[in-house]
Order: sequence, then C-alpha cells, then structure tokens
Amino acid sequence: MLSRSRIVDAAVDLIEREGADAVSMRRIAAGLGVGVMSLYNHVPNKAALLDAISESVLSKIEFTDDPSAHWTDRVRVQARAFRQIAHHYPRSTMVVFSRQLHSTAGLLPVERALSTLRDAGFEGGEAVRMLRMFVAYIVGSLLREVGVTPTFAPVRGDATVVDVDPALFPEVSSLAPYLTSCDHDEEFEFGLELLVQAMSVRAGKQAGRRSARG
Repeated sequence: MLSRSRIVDAAVDLIEREGADAVSMRRIAAGLGVGVMSLYNHVPNKAALLDAISESVLSKIEFTDDPSAHWTDRVRVQARAFRQIAHHYPRSTMVVFSRQLHSTAGLLPVERALSTLRDAGFEGGEAVRMLRMFVAYIVGSLLREVGVTPTFAPVRGDATVVDVDPALFPEVSSLAPYLTSCDHDEEFEFGLELLVQAMSVRAGKQAGRRSARG
C-alpha cells in the first residue's frame, strides 16, 4: 500500500544512489510502480518531499547522551550521533542542510544541542554560533570521507601519487606518508576533541567574567 513513509524511503534510496538532482515525482513513482498523481495524495509537491526526507533522516539520529553528564561529554556524544547518521545517509544529509525545518523531528536535534550549550553557560547568540561551528565541522568531515574534497583527503588505493620536488615543497614531500593516508575515525575524534577543548576554555573564561561581575 502506498504511504508517505514508502514515498520518502524511496526518495532517500534514490538520493543515495544518484544524488538529490535525480529526485522527481516521476522517478519516485516509477520506482514504486505507481502513477505519478497517486503520490500527491501523500506529498503535495517536491519541496514537501525534500522536507520530509530531511525530517526522516534527522528522526533516525539516536541520542544516547546522559542529561546528567558533563556538558563536554554530551557534546561529544551528540556530535558522534550526528556523524553516524550522516555516514548512513551522506547524500541525504546534504539535503538536510538545504531545508528550513519546522517539524518536531527536524527541530529536536537542534533543541537538544542548544540546550546542552546553554547548560554549559554560553549565551544565546554564542550557543547558536557554536552549533553552526559543529555542523560545519561534521559536514566538512563527511565531504572529505566521501571524497568530495580530495585535496586534503587521503589518496585512494587505486590512485597514483604524483612525485613532488622536495626542493620546492619540502614539507609536502617529507609528510607525504601522512598526507596519503587517513583513519577517518581518528581524524574526526582529533578535530572533535580540539573543538570541545576550545569550547571548554571559552566557557571557563566566561564563567570567570560572570563571577568577577558578582
């Protein structure tokens, strides 16, 4: 039986295979073996479908952070949870960031992250900037992992490394073994820890200023 969830799942599968540009009501209907017009009984238009895809992806994030844990630990867990879902749906995740979401499923991860940052002592505007910083980091890491940003990504096993002139590029030449290999999990954790440590220092300074003001 045709349903909204079946349509959304079919659209997600299509995006992961061919990219968001491949999505059309006609393609989705053909994949489901139904008439195009029957889709409109469940999804009014393509824009609504893309919103539904975004909400579906976000609803799959499994938050396991303990509300009673230190905020730095919660930030780590939340970042890893988002990265995990982005790993499962890399192309659909890009759709998420192209939509303005207003649903419960779409706003719940945002609410959870902002609540954690506010509990850490960050003021409203700064908490929002912190959230955007983390989103940018996670998306950038994802793009590198799926090979969209190859310049600083590890060289594929089937690719040939071009020799560089060590006289012109001494650092690139000497560090070539590191530039051509990468453990994505270790790289992500390294960057995540740097961000959390920087946030912790900033939170400490703000707490000190608040105490000084009495």
